[in-house]
Amino acid sequence: MSGLTPEERLAARLDEAARRGEVTSQPSQAAPLSVADAYAVQELAIARRLDRGERLVGVKMGFTSRQKMAQMGVDEVIWGRLTSAMLVPEGDRIAPDHYIHPRIEPEVAFLIGRDIPPDAPPETITSAVTAVAPALEIIDSRYADFRFTLADVVADNASAAGFVLGAWRAVPSSLDCLGVLLEVDGRTAEVGATASILGDPWRSLAAAARLTGRAGMPLRAGWVVLAGGATAAVPLRPGAQVRAVIESLGSASVTVAARCIDPQGCSHG
Repeated sequence: MSGLTPEERLAARLDEAARRGEVTSQPSQAAPLSVADAYAVQELAIARRLDRGERLVGVKMGFTSRQKMAQMGVDEVIWGRLTSAMLVPEGDRIAPDHYIHPRIEPEVAFLIGRDIPPDAPPETITSAVTAVAPALEIIDSRYADFRFTLADVVADNASAAGFVLGAWRAVPSSLDCLGVLLEVDGRTAEVGATASILGDPWRSLAAAARLTGRAGMPLRAGWVVLAGGATAAVPLRPGAQVRAVIESLGSASVTVAARCIDPQGCSHG
């Protein structure tokens, strides 16, 4: 990798770790890394995926729980990019050997119906949403033991690994007090509420529009925005059947293969 900048070398390392499903070391262990530089690394790493034929299809929000923000000592959410290869069809089966130590969490997804310009007022942002859906996000840090600093996780695309969308529905009058249930193998694993997402998922969408616009990548028509986890994430184990149920919105589900004998028969993030 001679001739590459430090950010390009780090982006290549993280991209390869994701492709191979292998752990890599946290960048902060070797040298200081600012959050701004970490977002530059994230962009470069995703550019490698786009060069391989993937498409940008949206963004995901992270640290949308006040408790998690306090734990990390931050007062702002983070965001990552979603690509077409990360989308897992609802009810599909995914390969466990593609991930390192995956976890899964229920989320609210927004469908953007028209481009949202940078610094758009709140009414423009909300009116640009044409549908909402229950969703599951698969997160999978490329770092050992899911341990990282703020800059580390930003560089690692906010741990994005995959997502599942339930059926799109008309935008309800309110999203802030909906009950959320995460089931694993038919048993309740987590119970929560959409209020866990910054008090109201609409606030997460507004943050997404603000932060991506500031980065020169405003939200585009057709994109999906994952608003953030509505409960704690749970480990995603081989053979598991996972379903998220959100009051008034419906459900989204995915199955993990016990083992992927035929890679052609399993979805990959």
